[in-house]
Amino acid sequence: MRDDFKEILRLVRPGSRVLDVGCGEGELLELLTREKQIDGQGLELSGEGVGACLARGLAVVQGDADRDLDHFPTKAFDYAVLSKTLQQVRDPKHVLSELLRIADRAVVSLPNFGHWRVRWALLTTGRMPETKSLPEPWWSTPNIHLCTLRDFTDLCDVLELRIETCSVLIPGRPARMVDPSRAIENWRAETALFLLSRKAEPALAPTPPPGDLFD
Repeated sequence: MRDDFKEILRLVRPGSRVLDVGCGEGELLELLTREKQIDGQGLELSGEGVGACLARGLAVVQGDADRDLDHFPTKAFDYAVLSKTLQQVRDPKHVLSELLRIADRAVVSLPNFGHWRVRWALLTTGRMPETKSLPEPWWSTPNIHLCTLRDFTDLCDVLELRIETCSVLIPGRPARMVDPSRAIENWRAETALFLLSRKAEPALAPTPPPGDLFD
């Protein structure tokens, strides 16, 4: 089982409504359905992925996250999941904003381009790095918007999103909860997984009775 799937399984409440964006062949949806009895739906671009999901008996629609998230109703889900896909979309800001319109919470995992191995590879070779979380050469990678932890947390601030939890994922090791605002984590985290929600609207102060205005 993928390390990020284990952490997503831990975070999602039983019986929740879940949208898996870029669901691939449906491994995560099937896992959540079996282990957490979710009411799940997938959105997948490739016809092969859609066919594999249907063969598993999963609810899935074919679509592009950049365009088709706009068609989902507001607050239709409890969770929207985007697992190692944000760096592949054309408009990450729009996609992330739509996830938190569609769902109460978003679970987002992404490779960290600020990891020390990436920095070291750039420094010593002068070429785009290839690591376990970024295995493809630059000319064939599907990633078009790579970012660091700091870049991602800055985008969350711009969109006024709350980071409820952040976990660092290292293959073969348990997920480690971290504070993503700490500079050291931007060096140490190879892959990070975030649980996000909208920041609450500030409560309006009650209007005082007319007779109290000038007391």
